[in-house]
Amino acid sequence: MTTWVFRLSQAAAMVGGLVLVALTLMSVASIAGRALIGFGLGPVPGDFELVEVGIGVAVFLFLPWTHLRGGHATVDLLYQHLPAALRRAIRVVCDVLMLALWLVLTWKLWDGMLEKREYLETSFILQMPVWWGYAAGLAGAVIGCLAYLTQALIDLGLAEYPAGWPQAEAGEH
Repeated sequence: MTTWVFRLSQAAAMVGGLVLVALTLMSVASIAGRALIGFGLGPVPGDFELVEVGIGVAVFLFLPWTHLRGGHATVDLLYQHLPAALRRAIRVVCDVLMLALWLVLTWKLWDGMLEKREYLETSFILQMPVWWGYAAGLAGAVIGCLAYLTQALIDLGLAEYPAGWPQAEAGEH
């Protein structure tokens, strides 16, 4: 189970990176278009709407891989001096709490998506259905739930890192 969750999280992060690259290129084109209005060019219509949605989606796609890699910020001032058993207990509690938070977040994204879809809410300039952004973010949130569940199971000793996974590079949670 852990292997496919790790691979899925890594693939989601790569898709998030592609989303950011696309947003960057679109922003450059929009800014260049604004600068060259005198030559018949112009900004990309709805560029800020696309950036708004795209950044949110990219963040949801990045966070699962960040967690599995141990990339979240930590305060090590006291933590490193605690006994190993207490550090492990803290990791387990934190991972279980984060899993609970992600489950609630995913549930509320689902509710929000259904509401936006029901009321046919659209963006101002592009008239793009708002629920599309929620749906794309929801995909990352579901992957996040799987990642947090997997990490919690690993910390509880109920699962293991994938074969060949460089645990030393994963960092501590």
